[in-house]
Amino acid sequence: MSYNQEDEEPFGYSQMPVGSFSKQLGYGYEDDNDQDPFPGAPMSSDNKPRILLMGLKRSGKSSIQKVVFTKMSPNETLFLDSTPKIVKEDISNNSFIQFQIWDFPGQIDFFDHTFDSDTIFGGCGALIFVIDAQDDYTDALIRLRQTTTRAYKVNPHIKFEVFIHKVDGLSDDDKMDKQRDIHQRANDDLQEAGLDITFSFYLTSIYDHSIFEAFSKVVQKLIPQLPTLEHLLNILIQNSCIEKAFLFDVVSKIYIATDCMPVDMQSYELCCDMIDVVIDISCIYGALEDEATAFDNKSSSTIKLNNGTVLYLREVNKCLALVCILREENFDKQGLIDYNFHCFRTAIQEVFELKENTKQKPSKYLNDTGLSNGYMQGPAT
Repeated sequence: MSYNQEDEEPFGYSQMPVGSFSKQLGYGYEDDNDQDPFPGAPMSSDNKPRILLMGLKRSGKSSIQKVVFTKMSPNETLFLDSTPKIVKEDISNNSFIQFQIWDFPGQIDFFDHTFDSDTIFGGCGALIFVIDAQDDYTDALIRLRQTTTRAYKVNPHIKFEVFIHKVDGLSDDDKMDKQRDIHQRANDDLQEAGLDITFSFYLTSIYDHSIFEAFSKVVQKLIPQLPTLEHLLNILIQNSCIEKAFLFDVVSKIYIATDCMPVDMQSYELCCDMIDVVIDISCIYGALEDEATAFDNKSSSTIKLNNGTVLYLREVNKCLALVCILREENFDKQGLIDYNFHCFRTAIQEVFELKENTKQKPSKYLNDTGLSNGYMQGPAT
């Protein structure tokens, strides 16, 4: 489905609630007959990297998981009960995003004989420790030190991430002060324990897009093909006069890759809201009775803002979308941009195919994408 809109206000549609797109759009495929347009070797649950969500009780772990991956409204999380046991969820919407999320109860005892550190931390790709920024976090920092010490001894390759959560109720100065204090105290604990660990810190809230941006950074560290995807996006924007490009998972609104230009939070929010608009409009006007979702290979959208900026979305596969930001005067060559997009989409497909042929070198498609800058006499070969 194609959707075009002339926006009279620069950010007129940015007030849509987070997670407003249709709940019909889910991970995976609706039935066994659906085929992944970019086939990749399926991964069993045992082989998938794990993301562990840890922290004290009521720190917001389950709310994060529900909002990001099950499309729950942030207001609905107020009625969630405390997690009594480890909750595991399998995330498998395409060959790029395949992992498990384990949500741990806050009262877990690492010194209990039933706690199997080798099993839990052995296959862990990333450990996210959630700290409630609106509460006294002294005990949380103690638990963070215990958790990282135990995990590092089992698996020194774990990526350690710290979400300083619930910052929506804090002023900008308070946010910076708390981040600085937590950063300093956590690193002092690491130095005292003699651990060679690097924490990544994020200010997050489920009431804005910060939690999606933070999870994007975490998930990207688990994607082996990330450098290749970033390189392809760099080639695309250079040859198409694009200011910024994101490769989005339309289900969670996590961006699995972007180009080398810095990420502006406002631009990211605009792109997320655009995905919501496209999915909502498509499900209302584009879905047939026998279709689970209207997001397909014909899905595209162009939104022109009155500040001279154009947002352009194209479907890459069933759960991936390319969202670009460019100046209106550069959008005059839409045919060139569309041609380059098809070359980009073909290159993405080759990335999947390389997973099945480990002998093939990635440079094959990196050096021969066929992208055109508009000054060539014909398509590159």
